[in-house]
Amino acid sequence: MFAPILSRYRFSPVVLVLLLICFTVSSVRPQQPPRRTPSETVREFYKTLRERKFREAFSLSIYKAAIEPLKPEEFEDLRPDFEKMALAVGERIPENMEIMGEQISGDLATVFVKVLDSDGKEKMEPAGLIMIDGVWILGDRENLEIVKKAGKKFFFNARIDAHHNDVQDMLTRISLALLLYSQQHNGQFANLATLITAGLLPKDLEGTESTGYRFHINVSPDAKTWTAQAEPAQYGRSGRLSFFMDATGVRSSDMGGKPLGPLTKK
Repeated sequence: MFAPILSRYRFSPVVLVLLLICFTVSSVRPQQPPRRTPSETVREFYKTLRERKFREAFSLSIYKAAIEPLKPEEFEDLRPDFEKMALAVGERIPENMEIMGEQISGDLATVFVKVLDSDGKEKMEPAGLIMIDGVWILGDRENLEIVKKAGKKFFFNARIDAHHNDVQDMLTRISLALLLYSQQHNGQFANLATLITAGLLPKDLEGTESTGYRFHINVSPDAKTWTAQAEPAQYGRSGRLSFFMDATGVRSSDMGGKPLGPLTKK
């Protein structure tokens, strides 16, 4: 149920992965009674998330193994992603969220929550939970093992994967903006600042906070040809791949954070 929450946010990438909740089947039985019912767990998760108590919220999910090891500076580095997630959840799930029911089968549970779709219409969606050591948590066992294996790197890896996809999408948007501008200016192309001023590209490309990448558009002296580049603002934190694009397409490679240039002709 969580993937659609962020579908309207281009650069929120760690969010999509962080909120993906699936269902699995397990034969493990609880050793003690749960501290909260599945419905109470879901309600508390959204409440603490809405209150920006991110550590408390993620401790109610399979991401506990990723949130607990984070040092204060690492947590603050990830806070913008968590803030976007809380904002998206707040827009989709009312503060007085309504739970329509729950189903429990052994150590698996499903809670049905009333949410708002992109058109503001109400619909019901499921949230999956598993029981670990007598406590209900949001998530599934398969992804729990993935999170445990990655530890605190999980959040940064999720952010990097999302940023890589976002850069690909943004480069496509840049190529379309260049094409549109050239059609309006006798076949001449323009740099990044000009395209932003013209309203053809978003202003946040001037910085790196929302994208995690530095974007450049290089125009020839006669403004008849162009290339574009993007490299991570923080190598290993906001991205690993550097990108290069021209009229023939997009290439990417791990350059250690340095710009990727055109292919050398033999």
